[in-house]
Amino acid sequence: MNPIDELRAARPAHLGDRPVDADTRAAELARAMSGPRRRRRGTIPRPAWGLGLAGAAAATVTAVAVAVIMSGGPATPTATAPPTATPTAPRVTLSAREVLLAAADKADRQVEKEGAYWHSVTVGRNLYTAKTGGYAVMDRERSEGWTPSATGGEQWGSSRRLGAEPATAADRAAWERAGSPSEIEVVVPGKGLGGLTLSTSEGKARTSHTPLVDGDKVFWLGRNVTMKDLRGLPGDPAKLKKWLMASYAGHGTESTSEEMSGDVWLFKVSLGLIMDMPVTPEVRGAAFRMLAELDSVKITENVADAEGREGTAVSVEESYPRGGVSENRLILDERTGRGLANEFVVVKPGGLQADFEPGAVWNSTALIEAGWTDEKP
Repeated sequence: MNPIDELRAARPAHLGDRPVDADTRAAELARAMSGPRRRRRGTIPRPAWGLGLAGAAAATVTAVAVAVIMSGGPATPTATAPPTATPTAPRVTLSAREVLLAAADKADRQVEKEGAYWHSVTVGRNLYTAKTGGYAVMDRERSEGWTPSATGGEQWGSSRRLGAEPATAADRAAWERAGSPSEIEVVVPGKGLGGLTLSTSEGKARTSHTPLVDGDKVFWLGRNVTMKDLRGLPGDPAKLKKWLMASYAGHGTESTSEEMSGDVWLFKVSLGLIMDMPVTPEVRGAAFRMLAELDSVKITENVADAEGREGTAVSVEESYPRGGVSENRLILDERTGRGLANEFVVVKPGGLQADFEPGAVWNSTALIEAGWTDEKP
């Protein structure tokens, strides 16, 4: 797969072929071609942003601990008997299936009231390596979208760059040694793709609007779908899987030259259902139950997203034709059954990720809010 195909493959599946402006395309370039930092000799690989990932390449992960109350035995030691140790609650781990089924139950209970627009707010983060100085740079952008519930309307979008900054205290020191530049030229791996210059200043909000594709298409879900399609998806996990897999053709969500297993494809496409698509609570719950039946899904507990919110990560591994493996993970809030963020983590460096550290998060999209509104953009 050439670099351009890899760029397309890293684009979130549910965004599909919607028109995008130059700033958005630059962010997508980061998603496919950039990595958080170069491996440094003699250093211990560490995840970006201080995430609680105990090792992205670990073969075994644990889930939420459940306290088991134990009783029995004297409350205090007697004069003739030695003190008894206070029993500790044993750690009980849940399987990926159990965690996802629990999340499904919470998702089913979500309450919604349909409005004129489906509104969502996300913050995207991409890490780069500075061309001079070799320090890691985090670029951030806030995006907002309004999708009309009625056909024939327009889809609105707003984006604002939040500015680039050194990723850690050590990177900040290196940035300062380089003269604290306000414009940072960063490395974009891939032959012929050129460089990219990031500003440390916040940008102005830019708003755009476009007619719906064909007058009624609103999202991509293996194929272009209408609001009626989304609202009419089956709440039964087996039927939902059958509906989605009807669009699976053995390759990736973007490139026909990229082979992809059905499990990985289903996971990628389903993220939109859980994260930010206007589906019913029953369908969101069905998506969790559908993923619970995938053998390739793994769980990592106590993971903080880029916004500092702690959750449980549900993930699958993606292998790239040019080498390397990434973990594609959904961080969810088990208390509510809502998705918090979608992240890509380096598991095995290779190809365009050959110089990236295992455990590094090279792209993150944090969902700030999503829901119905009657307020116009």
